[in-house]
Amino acid sequence: MPLLSLKSVSKAYNGVKALKGVSLDIGAGEIHALMGENGAGKSTLIKILAGVVAPDTAEIRVDDQLVTIDGAAGAHRLGFRFIHQEMNVVPALSVAENISLARSYPTRAGLIDWRALNASGRTALERLGISHIDPRQKMARLSLGDQMLVRISAAFLSAQGKPARLYVLDEPTAALTKEESERLFRVLEEIRSSGQSVIYVSHRLDEVMALCDRGTVLRDGVNIDTGRIAEITHDDLVAMMIGRKAQEAYPSASMAASDRVAFRMEGVTGGGAGPVSLEVRAGEILGIAGLSGMGQRALLRMAFGDLATRSGKMELDGAPYHPRSPADAWRLGLAYVPAERRAEGLVLTRPIFENMTLARLKAMSGAGIWLRPRAERALAGQLGGDVRLKARAVTQRVKELSGGNQQKVVFARALSTNPRVLLLDEPTRGVDVGAKFDIYTLIREMTARGMAVILVSSDLPELLGMADSIAIVREGRITTTVSAQGLGEDALINLCYGRTTSEAA
Repeated sequence: MPLLSLKSVSKAYNGVKALKGVSLDIGAGEIHALMGENGAGKSTLIKILAGVVAPDTAEIRVDDQLVTIDGAAGAHRLGFRFIHQEMNVVPALSVAENISLARSYPTRAGLIDWRALNASGRTALERLGISHIDPRQKMARLSLGDQMLVRISAAFLSAQGKPARLYVLDEPTAALTKEESERLFRVLEEIRSSGQSVIYVSHRLDEVMALCDRGTVLRDGVNIDTGRIAEITHDDLVAMMIGRKAQEAYPSASMAASDRVAFRMEGVTGGGAGPVSLEVRAGEILGIAGLSGMGQRALLRMAFGDLATRSGKMELDGAPYHPRSPADAWRLGLAYVPAERRAEGLVLTRPIFENMTLARLKAMSGAGIWLRPRAERALAGQLGGDVRLKARAVTQRVKELSGGNQQKVVFARALSTNPRVLLLDEPTRGVDVGAKFDIYTLIREMTARGMAVILVSSDLPELLGMADSIAIVREGRITTTVSAQGLGEDALINLCYGRTTSEAA
């Protein structure tokens, strides 16, 4: 008898069917992968389980008893716990307060017992083997990866005598390092051993293959297949998800980079990083690799004028380059795709066309005074075609798009100014395999036109598959730059840990 059974689950938004009679069984003590491209229906199914969205039709059983999930409180009573992809935290509160947000704070003499609250937070963190985060620290001071670890810890903390029976994790490792992810996997294996169950959503198929017992693939809101992960190959999974045979993961370069240096940094320092020296040629993809928090992001922010430099110099096409702000960088020919599209790259409540044209407001205005929505929509339509955007119309609100299509909107804005240098920070984080290939193809098309690309990524196969050369960052400095050709993942990891090229080979 399954712990959870879903039958004939359907849901439509404004006449568009997101789920079409989906069925799913989750066994006790099972880690079950829920897979599919962005827009396949995974998020809608999770929202139904969470009580956030009401299904149009559904038969939901827990322990073979018919249930109705009447809101988030109802899902909690059933023992369901959720870790959503969106970083829903309260930055101004402490770590311990964020961990206990859904629970009653401990009190003594009618006042909050801060010692007990902090101790509870520390216990939750220790469940994931986390000792470097102080529960009294403000969430705003934590890295994105550490914020995700706090949210995961909160979900694993039993609440008021109501233990969890099913955990639903949506892209939990998107902002985590390899070591942090491995700690999470050990906790999930403990959960499975204790008889609790997990629905695991991830676009990282290597995680799915290593961690999950069974998997269900959705495509266009319909069940494609359910089976044991051990009995299926990586390529078969990809083919089921995208509806065609798996292609090569990374499109090949159509031409070699030129000898012309498009962008150079020489001895640049700022924000605790540096001195940094690098150069990237027109048509080249320069990858930036390093352990988490080693200064990769500061490097991009200095290049984009978002972080003030204290010393050193930068050049753009051989001319001095001194951006005083990101607006300067846009105007001078740089574009930036940030790591967190929802928090840093998009205005979620506004339509697609407004998000795409944010970097070109002056060009989209009449006499530099009033905007011309018709011109904005026309440009957005063209850009949407360029990035292979899947949307009803450019007037659709961005928050209604899948994660992969939201990322394409960010790319479209970056490309709207025809930049000379494109700065990419984790450009495929939380993006499915089909959208990844579209993004990789787009990057290759841009470099074929002579654009230079600086690519920061924690996905080592992505760096090895896309970059021409890779610069290694340690403690805010570039320690070495190597050719990506013939470089293996193990060798790249060793370089990130500070071993020499000969030792890493």
